[in-house]
Amino acid sequence: MPVPAAPLSLVQTLEVAKQNAASRMSQQDLAAANSDILAANRAPLPTFSAKTSATDNSGQASVTAGNLAPQRRTDKSWGLDWTLERGGKRTHRTGAAKLNAQAAQAEFAETQIQQQLLAKDLYFELLAAQERTQHLKAIAQSAETSANAAKLRAKAGDLSAQDMMRVEIEAEHALSDLRKAQLDEKRAGYVLSQNLGLNPSNGQKLSVTADWPQASALALEQSQSLEAWITARPDVQAFQLRAQASQALLDNAKALGKIDPTIGLSVDSNPGTNKRLTELRVQFPLQVGSTYDGEIGRATAQSFQAQTQWDQAKLNAEAEWLSMREAYAASMARYTIYMQEILPRAHKVATQAELAYTKGAIPLVDLLDARRTLKNSLLEAVEVKAEHAKTFIALQLRAPKL
Repeated sequence: MPVPAAPLSLVQTLEVAKQNAASRMSQQDLAAANSDILAANRAPLPTFSAKTSATDNSGQASVTAGNLAPQRRTDKSWGLDWTLERGGKRTHRTGAAKLNAQAAQAEFAETQIQQQLLAKDLYFELLAAQERTQHLKAIAQSAETSANAAKLRAKAGDLSAQDMMRVEIEAEHALSDLRKAQLDEKRAGYVLSQNLGLNPSNGQKLSVTADWPQASALALEQSQSLEAWITARPDVQAFQLRAQASQALLDNAKALGKIDPTIGLSVDSNPGTNKRLTELRVQFPLQVGSTYDGEIGRATAQSFQAQTQWDQAKLNAEAEWLSMREAYAASMARYTIYMQEILPRAHKVATQAELAYTKGAIPLVDLLDARRTLKNSLLEAVEVKAEHAKTFIALQLRAPKL
């Protein structure tokens, strides 16, 4: 898929992430699991057999059917054999396949959520890179203007050569920071394009719209219990279904002790008498010295493993939820401090310093220090906004019913 010409929105990014390579591979796993149901829900195929036998005049049978002497008679026989599964083997393995298919469906849903969580991180990293570039571009332009003005003042004798060089150094630093920010923005665009499966062509870079979430407090109290929320998570559901499937496979292993007989029916023709001989036969394996302890033992161990993985998945889900709550609360607090306290004060200090320097009230060093403070505050505020946005959208993707 080529990179779109228009900037990519957050909604578009999350939608494309549900169809990227990882999601498509998970979807194929689901298709394979559904095919396993058809394979499991199938009885053993019947066996057809046919044979001929030749008898000479002396009554001795020949083992070949071709090139028979004229005096020999050929007898023919046709037969069918069916193996009858007992102990519910077909039911158990089909039930396990259905449960595994349901688990694959849950894993597909979980894969889409995971890809959206990754895509939103890359989206806001690119958005933060774009905003850093914008800030540093404005700072570089302002620094270049100040450097040009400083040269004129130095020629007029209104500014010392040392102060002029300080201003020029700041302008060079600003230009260097801008170039690095532009490189970081391109790299962030390439990473997001790769994750979404977008193909940059002719050097076209991916850009995104400024879809910053609203800075409103997100209610962290759930409308349902934590246990019910954890149980409803697709990743936990997948492990639960895998555990149930392993129990079905254990039942299937235990059912191996039930002997599966093979019933056969054949019809023999006798050319000499024009009569048919019908034969009914039954075959079954002799389970001498075999109780399928190995198969049952392995299925039992796998069932315990699946149960343990399910229990661990629930613990991991609870820990992730608590971590997400704490991360959002911390990012919201930092966001509020930067947007309401630090950033406005940094702008105010820089404005006052510019005015004071023009009136000769403060030296150049103080002015440059105020500019650096504003620059650092702007860049830090971008990181804080990005972190707040990541945790905010993560809660909405993982727990949309909050």
